Amino acid sequence: MTRPITLFTGQWADLPLAELAPMAREMGYDGLELACWGDHFGVQRALSDESYVSQTRELLGSHGLQVFAISNHLVGQAVCDRIDERHRDILPAHVWGDGDAEGVRRRAAQEMIDTGRAAARLGVSVVNGFTGSSIWHSLYAFPPTSQDYWQAGFDDFARRWLPIMDAFDEVNVNFGLEVHPTEIAFDIASAERALDAIGRHKRFGFNYDPSHLGYQGVDYVGFIRRFADRLFHAHMKDVWWGHGNGEVGVFGGHVSFGDHRRFWDFRSVGRGDINFEEIIVALNDIGYQGPLSVEWEDSRMDRVHGASESAAFLRRLDFTPAAGAFDAAFSKADASGKAGN
Repeated sequence: MTRPITLFTGQWADLPLAELAPMAREMGYDGLELACWGDHFGVQRALSDESYVSQTRELLGSHGLQVFAISNHLVGQAVCDRIDERHRDILPAHVWGDGDAEGVRRRAAQEMIDTGRAAARLGVSVVNGFTGSSIWHSLYAFPPTSQDYWQAGFDDFARRWLPIMDAFDEVNVNFGLEVHPTEIAFDIASAERALDAIGRHKRFGFNYDPSHLGYQGVDYVGFIRRFADRLFHAHMKDVWWGHGNGEVGVFGGHVSFGDHRRFWDFRSVGRGDINFEEIIVALNDIGYQGPLSVEWEDSRMDRVHGASESAAFLRRLDFTPAAGAFDAAFSKADASGKAGN
């Protein structure tokens, strides 16, 4: 049986869930990965209003949609980040508070704990998101940056996220970090280091997204095999790279998405440079049975057109793994397993 195709609602948060749900079904999706912003899933409402969760499931069910995960990237980002005015624009007012940086980080951590509890109430076992990072700003090592400096950042991540993971464990929910520039883990090496820093906590793993690895030159198929037991969820997002005019490098040149000078940019699924055939094979090899969740981003394309073609592309590409070796039928072994004459 092939995997369900779902749509991450984060890029559709301008639409009410009641409007997006029938649209998603019409575009060809089996379910939604609900973002914890807009009106798609309210963490505090799920904890305080007993009817809210059932109403959300009823709304989705009325359109033939399932939910396998929720995502709280925006709040998760603030747990470890160097807080500035940009965070005010993405955080709930009760998390931002007075804007004091350490207070924001503490309130964000509590909101992530509450997100795990809300997920359990909804009946899903995966929360996806970001962690933020106190050391991302030092990515390029000048002034010279020591390993001790970077290790302090991983220690800070562990100190802040271990209590969150312990709380997730209490409600049997996993956290999937979307490995991504600006996070504590942004490639294979930093993902390994993050796992070690947090003591390889059983609730900490990854929301796989090849787009953030490909343009960096990271082996995005190898990532699947390296972290086979830690892939809790999978985003399907495409990107192209090496197609600019030579004016902008991999760091983005302080130009916006969609600028023709960019070295890389996100594309509708199937229209970039990511080899999704290899991804499907690798996901089959590791036994991943979760959804393929489209995170649709393409600055040059109408989103309904793009999300529709992305769902159709993945449905054509995904396939059920073989039940056995293709050449097993050549064997003359009898039912007892011994070779026949």
